[in-house]
Amino acid sequence: MFTVKICGITRPDDARAVAAAGADAIGLNFYPQSPRVIDLDRARAIIAELPAGMIKVGLFVNAPSAEICRTCDTLGLDLIQLHGDERPELLAALGKRPAMKAFRVAGPEGLQAIANYLEICRVRGCMPRMILLDAPLARGFGGSGKLADWSLARQYIQNGNPPMLVLAGGLKAENVAKAIRETGATAVDTASGVESQPGIKDPATIRAFVLAAKQGLGYALSCPPAPPS
Repeated sequence: MFTVKICGITRPDDARAVAAAGADAIGLNFYPQSPRVIDLDRARAIIAELPAGMIKVGLFVNAPSAEICRTCDTLGLDLIQLHGDERPELLAALGKRPAMKAFRVAGPEGLQAIANYLEICRVRGCMPRMILLDAPLARGFGGSGKLADWSLARQYIQNGNPPMLVLAGGLKAENVAKAIRETGATAVDTASGVESQPGIKDPATIRAFVLAAKQGLGYALSCPPAPPS
């Protein structure tokens, strides 16, 4: 659904900067304990600055399905990002609203957990559109700001697993092209990697990240993932 997403947008100015840089998706955070949380009024103001076609993603953590659906429908979100412990039953409760499920994977057992989760989703007819791979956290939820295990992302992709994988976790302009080349990922997501402080994006850093990501994506779409270094 997208290739480059900038998450945790809290200001209309930052939304304009993301669009100008050429990213194709923004993330709006509705997790109350996040430093990037916004309310519906702020979300509307941000969305009003977006060009047509920009994908609007709403991030939720263990929120009730009714709340997620209400927010999604009120704002006209294009994708729901589930970044907590949500079970497949919650995806089923979203109906036809598209979802992306985040997983924190620390080892091969994490890939098996994703496979088990997706099998349940397949049986229940509630398969997420995308899977986001993030780095583990000792506690809490939300983005880690730490590097995910790129070898596990590569394994997921090389195994031909649907849905499409989104690579996140510690991505910056300095490492995103390398991450894409080494994993074969065709979608990336960052929040803290383009910030001057939590929730405040830096336009120059956004531009550098998007440029580097697109350079890496051009390679990934034409070449297989690089072998482990």
